[in-house]
Amino acid sequence: MSWYYTPRPTVYPAEEFDASADANALRKAMKGFGTDEQAIIDILCARTNQQRQEISEAFTRELGRDLIEDLKSELGGKFEDVIVGLMLPPAKYLCKQLHKAMDGVGTNEKTIIEILCSLTNEQMHDVVANYEEMYDRPLAEHLCSETSGSFRRLLTMICIGSRDPQGTVDPDLAVEQANQLYNAGEGKLGTDEEVFYKILAHASFDQLEIVFEEYKSLTGRTIEQALKAELSGELYDALSSIVECVQMTPHFFAKRLHKAMDGVGTDDAALIRIIICRSEIDLQNIKDEFEQMYNKSLYSVVKGETSGDYKRALLALIGDA
Repeated sequence: MSWYYTPRPTVYPAEEFDASADANALRKAMKGFGTDEQAIIDILCARTNQQRQEISEAFTRELGRDLIEDLKSELGGKFEDVIVGLMLPPAKYLCKQLHKAMDGVGTNEKTIIEILCSLTNEQMHDVVANYEEMYDRPLAEHLCSETSGSFRRLLTMICIGSRDPQGTVDPDLAVEQANQLYNAGEGKLGTDEEVFYKILAHASFDQLEIVFEEYKSLTGRTIEQALKAELSGELYDALSSIVECVQMTPHFFAKRLHKAMDGVGTDDAALIRIIICRSEIDLQNIKDEFEQMYNKSLYSVVKGETSGDYKRALLALIGDA
């Protein structure tokens, strides 16, 4: 199964970890006149999220202060976004990103798609529970108020966490599902979008991989070609993102990172989000994929696109050039 790659992070648990010593070193880095940004980077970018939570607890317990509040008052700009983002538990961080994508005027559909279409059921349940706790509003309801049509129905299904568990496969059903996809799209005039989003939102990634192979055997065309021919807009973006995550998640994120830095300007929000979210999962795989796809290292491209402490923090998370 191609989606069963071996995830390789870039951030590992620090050995000989001492939360109390780190808490005191951080206080020293922020106390008095000026801030020792490098000390903050050296500590927080070289600890796992679990270790950062322990540092935060030690900071409050021993110093009677709130580490996140202190960091916010001492840091600024994109550097602050990285460091404060690192301090939040993963599910809470994703909730903040989703809320930001829907809050105010307009909706950032690309961020919503990137986050929701790459989550496992377990992660999804975690995000849903945290979202309601943080914003006193169910995530599905907020998404429904910001989206419409088939795209809204797909996101609602993903939110409910109705995807079959990993490892659930039924080869006979895969043949049937490949036929259903063909009959709902290329095999008829017009497109029955519901068939597409129901299968892609419900079947396990293992099952979908077999479905896509069966689709190719049946039609001689890839599922990507079918989606492109039959769908458009946000629904197409979301379903093609699921397809990419089924086939190779690191490839999906390498593409997103490249897009964030390609051309004029940088999509710093996407850059920060992906590097933070994947650093303890598969950022090393993403780096390898990025270099293979674009013939340059992620490290060198990020180095060229960013500056100052912001750059140093991202590069510390990315690891060796």
